[in-house]
Amino acid sequence: MDSEGTHDARGTHATPVPRPAGPSGSAGQRGVPSGHAGSAGVPVTPPRPVRAPGTASGEVPPQPDGSSFLSWLRTPRPGAQPGVWRFGHVPRPEQEPEVTPVRQLFSGALIALLVGWLIWSLLWNGYLGGWWVLPLELFLPDEWVYSDDRVGNAVVWYSYYTLIVLAIMTGVGKLGRWDEIWRRYVAPRFRRPAPLQAPPTPAEDPAQWPQLREAGADAAAERLAADARAGLMRDVDHARITRAWRSVRAGRNSLSAFSESVVRDGAAACAHPSGDRDLPARAARHDLATAQVRLGTTVDDPRNPYAYRGTGLGVGPELLGTSLLAVGPAGSGKTSGVVWPVAESLCLGALAGRAAVVVVGAAGAGLGPADDYDVVVRIGHPDSVYDLDLYGGTNDPDEAAAVLAEALVGDLVDPHPGADSRRSTTVLAQLLGPYHAVHRRFPSVPELRALLDGAPGPLGALRTALQESGQEAMLRELDARERQLGHPGDPGAVIADRIALLDRPAFASFFDTSGQSTPFSLRALDHPVRVRVDLPERGHADASRILARLMLAQFMASAAAREDRSLFACLVLDDATGTVTPESVRRLQRLRSANAGVVLTLRTLDDAPRPLRTPLLGSVGCRMALSGLTPWDGQDFAEVWGKEWIEARDVTDRQIIAETPLGKTVHMLRRVITGNAPTARAVTVRQVERERWSASELAHAVPAGHAVLSLTDVRGEHAPPLLVDLRS
Repeated sequence: MDSEGTHDARGTHATPVPRPAGPSGSAGQRGVPSGHAGSAGVPVTPPRPVRAPGTASGEVPPQPDGSSFLSWLRTPRPGAQPGVWRFGHVPRPEQEPEVTPVRQLFSGALIALLVGWLIWSLLWNGYLGGWWVLPLELFLPDEWVYSDDRVGNAVVWYSYYTLIVLAIMTGVGKLGRWDEIWRRYVAPRFRRPAPLQAPPTPAEDPAQWPQLREAGADAAAERLAADARAGLMRDVDHARITRAWRSVRAGRNSLSAFSESVVRDGAAACAHPSGDRDLPARAARHDLATAQVRLGTTVDDPRNPYAYRGTGLGVGPELLGTSLLAVGPAGSGKTSGVVWPVAESLCLGALAGRAAVVVVGAAGAGLGPADDYDVVVRIGHPDSVYDLDLYGGTNDPDEAAAVLAEALVGDLVDPHPGADSRRSTTVLAQLLGPYHAVHRRFPSVPELRALLDGAPGPLGALRTALQESGQEAMLRELDARERQLGHPGDPGAVIADRIALLDRPAFASFFDTSGQSTPFSLRALDHPVRVRVDLPERGHADASRILARLMLAQFMASAAAREDRSLFACLVLDDATGTVTPESVRRLQRLRSANAGVVLTLRTLDDAPRPLRTPLLGSVGCRMALSGLTPWDGQDFAEVWGKEWIEARDVTDRQIIAETPLGKTVHMLRRVITGNAPTARAVTVRQVERERWSASELAHAVPAGHAVLSLTDVRGEHAPPLLVDLRS
């Protein structure tokens, strides 16, 4: 058909399509929209310090400028689900959007294009009639549609054709998902880097300290802002001064004293008692604004919720307040990937004045250098500056007896519900009370061993001293202890055997109660202190377990007895083998209300008594199963994580039986060509309940350097088990 024919052109078809007069025109190309500007790049965290803080006065070498610190401070930290690294986090949808496979996407787009081309060809050639030009003839005057002006006629008709083509393209483009091809493959090539964001207004800029200005402390705000711009402030300084300001708002400190200190010292104000303003070096990524430490990256795996995939995993006091248990064999990364990053974060929190941390582990376990701590207790090491208070700093004989009994024989208590160590506590109280009443102190390890053994000399001297001082009540306690000596079932003999493990020449200068040493007591948890306790592993494994239970029992007692609970207190126990007792499991959940938590690691759940494994997993809020777990350990984790409803698809292939000769011939040809019998596929979709992580998956499907971690914060919000890469 001639493209220049008139509206009554003759054709070979029954209903020829009207044509405009004049030269043929062509539809203009569709303009290519410009790509959207990409989101602004997330600023990086401040560089890790490579030098130790300066002198004892806490002076920090000045930085070239404060741009990196200001960039870190101004980075958004939106609210997110528990465990999400909030620094620069971009929230993702809760549900995963449907993503069409590439082959299906392009084949569908091509088929849609061919369908649109076919529809236009049928319309253009008149196979579908001329009804589609009726709107043009009805709504436009005849002078415009059928004029003698060839140019005007062509403009009218080809403009209408262009509208029809665009309508067809819009319809088939929607069916062929052309917009998705544009977003995934075309638009990114046209994107340009977004311009740098303008600095926030002073009222919203955290570097201008608007909260201080609102309270009238303009001079303090100006000094802090100047130090930040000059590069004299670090993230620890910002966190420490923010903590001090909160104490002012709570009424514990005066505004005038705070302002005077800040104006005088600037970023060094409100310093930690040690004078340190940072750690000598950092091994992990920390965000002091949210008190989080990054442990790894949540893997982009279908078993992880879509909102968590590819996000950083960060933990802080809001999660550690429910306690954390990490289980994995040696070499799975418990110490280097979990324990030390968490301990380092808590040490930074202590320097910021908002945490107190006690790290307990074997000497040389990789728990950080001694410079990272205020107190280092090396039990059994002759050069140790600090000693360990065996009685936890208390003056109450009953309290001291309860803690010491838990440490000495807590693992021997029947692990079934209702069992406790009250008999052992009574035995110790019958000796500690009379001894404290006479000497105003508790006995040393050799003295306590002699009393437990029932040696006539120490018991006789103690009785004589009680009679001379008229301590009748304490005499009755001592009489009861002497009557029980040697009777069947007396726990005193077992306690004496356990205390003998601490009465060794290697510990001769430790656990002194005479006041001649410098003992460390967990009563110091009221202050932002950093403590590391090195246990003597070589040749003293049993003594190390006793001391680990002692530290755990003292921590639980001291954390719950604190008057000021604004500081987050945490005990990090690198190896909790032999420390899980019925009493410790009972007290573990009570730490949440005391703003305290415990981090425990085990090589296997077999290191805890079988009846206590399920209560232990139930009492902690954060549970981590590292790679290399055994199937029977995985079964305990699978039970505590429970099941979930999923959509299961069952595909069934059914052979097609042909009944006609033609059908049998087609089936025979298909079998010869493909080698398979003709089948019909049936898909059944149903809702089933399945374990979140099975024991087999935990034992065999967790790659090396990875872990499966479930989280619960102190508010009760929780995250399902997540597969995390601890190396990224």
